Amino acid sequence: MNRLLTRVALVAATMCIPIASASETLKIGFLTTLSGQGAAIGQDIRDGFALGVKHSGDRLGGVPLEVQYVDDQLSPESARQTADRFIKLNKVDIVTGVVYGSVLIPILPAILASDTVYISTNPGPADYAGAKCHKNLFVAALQNEDIPQAMGRYAASKSYKRVALMAANYPGGREAIVGFKRQFKEVAVEEIYTKLGQLDYASEIVTLRESKPEAIFFMLPGAMGINFIKQFEAAGLTKQIALLAPGYSADEDTIRAVGDPVVGVFNASQWSADLPGALNQKFVEDFTKTYGRPPTMNASQGYDTALLIDNAVRKTGGKVRDREALRQALRKAEFQSLRGPFRFNTNQFPIHTLYLRVVQKDASGKIGNKLVGELLPNHADPYAAECKL
Repeated sequence: MNRLLTRVALVAATMCIPIASASETLKIGFLTTLSGQGAAIGQDIRDGFALGVKHSGDRLGGVPLEVQYVDDQLSPESARQTADRFIKLNKVDIVTGVVYGSVLIPILPAILASDTVYISTNPGPADYAGAKCHKNLFVAALQNEDIPQAMGRYAASKSYKRVALMAANYPGGREAIVGFKRQFKEVAVEEIYTKLGQLDYASEIVTLRESKPEAIFFMLPGAMGINFIKQFEAAGLTKQIALLAPGYSADEDTIRAVGDPVVGVFNASQWSADLPGALNQKFVEDFTKTYGRPPTMNASQGYDTALLIDNAVRKTGGKVRDREALRQALRKAEFQSLRGPFRFNTNQFPIHTLYLRVVQKDASGKIGNKLVGELLPNHADPYAAECKL
């Protein structure tokens, strides 16, 4: 049955996939990006989640499970229609899986107002971390500024004076720049915003060549970051300007696509494949064996989400329709996260550690990330004080 789940998920099926038959089931609507430029991220999150379900005995919280995997096509309108169907027709208990804030933010108000729980596997928008925090919103991944803040701390520690900033012009990209600036106090020599989905960076590279920064921090998700690194290296700038990346732009999917040009890139993440612990080792080994590729931080976020739900439903005694009991159990977050210590802040966003990684070759020539150390231990986002939960 698990093989069937994985196989159907790979083609972004919208049908229900019952893990077991029973009168009462936990219903999850998994809405994510499975086509187009963001597909690799959505696939990693989905596959990490599916592995978490498998490791939980093909149930979550010990109860029968029904998951619907749907491709949002990176379209807010498509996502809105699917979310509406999840809530009104399928009557799901939990919605999860969205990759991009530009898709999540338009659909989130209706989900939360319906008293359906949303658990974020990726975006952590600033608005919802602060004044718009909601009892039905839990962010299992990170707040959008967490990783940029960590890279800002790293840039400050290197005593860089001239840093350029570049991001895709959507909520996650804009918030990434804000986050970087919280820790890096120097004035940016350039602050560049590109279209979401842009793949040609000839103009931006000319600007960088002329402004001659010591380093550039960029937030370009998916294929955007891959193309930027390739073009940056082809322009001969890698020897002149240090690349400072968020973890998802220097992770296994980028390494596979780019190869040697990404070696030496420092990046921040709340997770690393070489973090200690038996659970993380099992996750890395089983993900690689099951899907034929090593996991990324996005995959770890999907896996953590499954384990969070498993623990919470178990704590309710399987009372999946009791929303308040489910919310209380989720808030406690008494699960073992792959990233190490994890707890929810008062705004139901994570308090966790952000790590520094560097891409390097091992003795066999294999390229991968190596954990360097902690950048922001026990980190809480700056918006929680505005939340009135």
